[in-house]
Amino acid sequence: MNIDQGKIPQATAKRLPLYYRFLENLQASGKHRVSSTELSEAVKVDSATIRRDFSYFGALGKKGYGYNVNYLLSFFRKTLDQDEITKVTLIGVGNLGTAFLHYNFSKNNSTKIDMAFDVQEDKVGTEVGNVPIHHLDDLEKILDPDVTVAILTVPSSVAQKVADRLVDCGIKGILNFTPARLSVPKNVRVHHIDLSVELQSLIYFLKHYPM
Repeated sequence: MNIDQGKIPQATAKRLPLYYRFLENLQASGKHRVSSTELSEAVKVDSATIRRDFSYFGALGKKGYGYNVNYLLSFFRKTLDQDEITKVTLIGVGNLGTAFLHYNFSKNNSTKIDMAFDVQEDKVGTEVGNVPIHHLDDLEKILDPDVTVAILTVPSSVAQKVADRLVDCGIKGILNFTPARLSVPKNVRVHHIDLSVELQSLIYFLKHYPM
C-alpha cells in the first residue's frame, strides 16, 4: 500500500510510536486480536481518534473483529521504519545524557546512540553503555555522515551554538532537552522536551483541573 506521508496529520504521526509500543506488548503476551476500545484504554486515546488515525492508512481492521495484532505490528513497523537502525549522536554527557547512554535506544532495534560528545576531559576517551565519548571539538571531524539525528543535553547557554554546528554537519533532526528555543533552517526539525515546563504544567493541571 502506498501511503502519502505528507497527508498524515502531525498529531496522528506522533501517536504512531505509542500504538506500536502497545502492539509489541500485545504480541509478546500472545494476543492476536485487539479492538479500538482496548487500544483506547491502554494508550489513553479515545477510540474515535484511534479509528480516525488508522483510517489514514486504509482498511487496517474489520468491523466486528477489530484489528489483527500481528498485521498491525508489521504494518506500523514498516511505516515507522523499525526494520532499519537509525544512528543517533548524543551531545552532552551529564546526568541526563549518561542515563540515555545506559538505556540506549538499540533495545527497540530501530535507533541506536552511535557516539557521544562532551567537553569534560575526564569523560572524553571513555565509554558509557558501550558508547564512545569524544571531545566536542572533534565533532566536525568524526561525526558519521550517515547520522542525521542528534540528542541535545547541554547547558542552555551553548545549545544554539552546538545546534548550529550540528546543522552544518548535516543533522536533520534534533531532540532538544534544553530550555533553549533553537533557531534552525526550515529543513531541520526540532522537538523540544523541557522537563521543567512539563512538570510545571502537570502541577498546574492537578491544581486547577482536578480529576
